[in-house]
Amino acid sequence: MYCPQCGQLQVSDITRFCSRCGFPLDGVTTVLAAGGALPTRHLPPANRRLSPRSKGVRQGALLMLSTILFVPLIAVITVTMLGSPEIFVPLAAISLFVGGLLRIIYALLMEDTVPPSELEPLPGYTPPPLSQFERSPQGTALPPATANPAPGWRPRTNTAEIYQPPPSITEGTTRLLKKDEPETH
Repeated sequence: MYCPQCGQLQVSDITRFCSRCGFPLDGVTTVLAAGGALPTRHLPPANRRLSPRSKGVRQGALLMLSTILFVPLIAVITVTMLGSPEIFVPLAAISLFVGGLLRIIYALLMEDTVPPSELEPLPGYTPPPLSQFERSPQGTALPPATANPAPGWRPRTNTAEIYQPPPSITEGTTRLLKKDEPETH
């Protein structure tokens, strides 16, 4: 497959980006597999799946509402079998209600809002296989690395030693005047 932007021959079909220009190649394989047309898929409204977040909220609400059914049922069973429902009934009521509330909070905070996809994968584009003895075309990937050795290290030049200006203008002038004066001793 060739990159539609720069014309670079790609090494394999599973590459997601062009090795030369970085063009995303995900959609190119689907267009090639569909014969040049953009594939469109629509799910019927009755076949839509719920997102994990919606499922979690529904499960939590169902768990909270099940408290209404299970607490009286547990009370009847414990009275008939054990004779004392003092500990089991409040424990069941609290655990079911709080469990449902925690499930709703977890779903709202942690789960994804996008439903899982039911689309079957499109058949991938498979180029004709290369012969076993045929070499792959040259220049299909990045150019080979250059083997130029780095130049030797040299210490950094101390720019303060290159030029030392005179400490002041008057000092330089004073030295010139001293040269003109004859020495008398």
